[in-house]
Amino acid sequence: MSKLNQYVYSDFPLRFGRSGAATTQRMAHIRHQIEQVLFTDPGERWFRPEFGAGIRSLVFEPNSSPLWQVTRQRLQSSLAAALAGEVAAKDLSIEVGAHPEFAERLVITISYRLTTLNHSESMEFEVAP
Repeated sequence: MSKLNQYVYSDFPLRFGRSGAATTQRMAHIRHQIEQVLFTDPGERWFRPEFGAGIRSLVFEPNSSPLWQVTRQRLQSSLAAALAGEVAAKDLSIEVGAHPEFAERLVITISYRLTTLNHSESMEFEVAP
C-alpha cells in the first residue's frame, strides 16, 4: 500500500480510548467527511453556517426531478469544498434519483477519485420517509 494512504487522522465521531483519541486511515477519513457533509444541516455549525447539505430534511420534499437537480447542485458545491485537496471537483460525480423499486425513496450516489492515489470509490445513500 502506498505511503500516501498511511497517514493517520482523528476518527469521527471523536472518541477516546486507553491510548488516546481514536484514529483512522485516509480512505475511511474521506468517507467520514462525505457523511458529515450529507448529514449536517446548513446552519448547524456555528462557525461554518454554510457547511452541510442537510439531506435528512429531504424526506419531506416530493421525490421528483426538480428536487434531484437542487440536491445534486447543493452536494456538488458542499462536497467540492469539504474534499478540496483530496478530490478534484472534476473527479466528483453525484447522481440523484428515485429508487427503482420504491419510488418514494431518494437515492444519492457519490463517486470520486482521489487525486494523489488515483483511487476511485463510490458510495450510495438512501433517504426514505
